[in-house]
Amino acid sequence: MMESRRPNSPKKKKVNLTSFIIEQKDSLLSTLISHFPNKKRKLLKAVLRDRQVLVNGKPITQFDHCLWPGQQVEVRWDREVKNMHLGELDIIHEDQDIIVINKPPGLLTIATDKEKRRTAYSILSNYVKAENPDNKIFIIHRIDRETSGLLIFARSEKIKQQIQKSWNSTISQRTYIGVVEGAVTPPEGTIASWLNESKAFIVYSSQKQGQGRRAVTHYRKIAGNKTLSMLQINLETGRKHQIRVHMQDLNFPVIGDKKYGSKFNPLGRMGLHAQVLEFSHPTSGKLCRFDTGIPKNFLKLFASDSKQKKTNST
Repeated sequence: MMESRRPNSPKKKKVNLTSFIIEQKDSLLSTLISHFPNKKRKLLKAVLRDRQVLVNGKPITQFDHCLWPGQQVEVRWDREVKNMHLGELDIIHEDQDIIVINKPPGLLTIATDKEKRRTAYSILSNYVKAENPDNKIFIIHRIDRETSGLLIFARSEKIKQQIQKSWNSTISQRTYIGVVEGAVTPPEGTIASWLNESKAFIVYSSQKQGQGRRAVTHYRKIAGNKTLSMLQINLETGRKHQIRVHMQDLNFPVIGDKKYGSKFNPLGRMGLHAQVLEFSHPTSGKLCRFDTGIPKNFLKLFASDSKQKKTNST
């Protein structure tokens, strides 16, 4: 079983570069192609584009730059990964097939018409391309922008399709932590309904069979006071906005979720976090289980109540 891990301090890598002296006049790209016959043309164009080719110590990006005998050409094969990329994404696990991240709140999974550049996908794509410009990343599933927590990405189209097609049998546990308005009663239960989406992108819940896609949510109260409750929520199905709509159905909306009835926002974000993800690895078949724990700012909402209970018990 794989347990979640936090990335250690980045290790210093050996510089991967090649240096040579020009013997005859030619253009830069042509020289690179003839000097590195085993490298793909796409890769050579990428190292040029990303300022990884230096002529006499100066980065050159023009394909047709003229080289003269005696000049030194240096090719740095490893693209520098800027700290901001890794700082924005907490990489929990990484192997040749998948990458699991702990997405922060406020970051989209993938681009929209309004936001195309700063997304979990774009940051992770830049990260894998820093190792090799031919590398790609593929989205398997999504979580809402204001929801934090675990996301899996595939490193190939084949792995993406494999997991998506076998989603119900591959994913054995998806657990969320939700902070909702009100003192939830009963303390545990199951909500089942059919969900449908309007043209305004609002998901509606119905008890009439067949009016949408069936959704089932299990919850258990793990902390609470007179105004808030913290729930451990397990998904039997994974529909769009499922937890948010089902909490609205119970009249206990997720805090910060104005779209589905919340009037209270003590965190400045939506109180929903994808805490646990358990699945069978697409290649090895081994059970992978990742647990990020409960966000500290969620726990702080109930800190005074737990202190009060300790005081009363002494």
